[in-house]
Amino acid sequence: DVQLQASGGGLVQAGGSLRLACAASGLDFDVYAIGWVRQAPGKEREGVSCIGGTDDSTFYIDSVKGRFSISSDIAKNTVYLQMNSLKPEDTAVYYCVADRFFCARQRMGVTLTEHYYEGLDYWGKGTLVTVSS
Repeated sequence: DVQLQASGGGLVQAGGSLRLACAASGLDFDVYAIGWVRQAPGKEREGVSCIGGTDDSTFYIDSVKGRFSISSDIAKNTVYLQMNSLKPEDTAVYYCVADRFFCARQRMGVTLTEHYYEGLDYWGKGTLVTVSS
């Protein structure tokens, strides 16, 4: 069975940093991309960043470019999201996800719909990130 275990969320002041970790088991990193999807209260899901899948290239949404950095440690089957210069608008539940195609689509500039997110291959439980002003 595939399992995605997210950790690292918490409460931080604006300008602070957090590092999220997604430990994946039962997953072929050569086939599946790993990423982070967040959902803030009252807002739609948003694909924040992803890595891997068809290659090791990465994707970031514009609002986190220059502040967030995604990386993978294949030996540990873990993907990290380093989040710096956090802003109150980054407050959300962050979900680790795995899918064969979603990262490539985002890198091509495709805007993913709620329906598409619901169909992603695997979802982990979320971790809450709260950024206070």
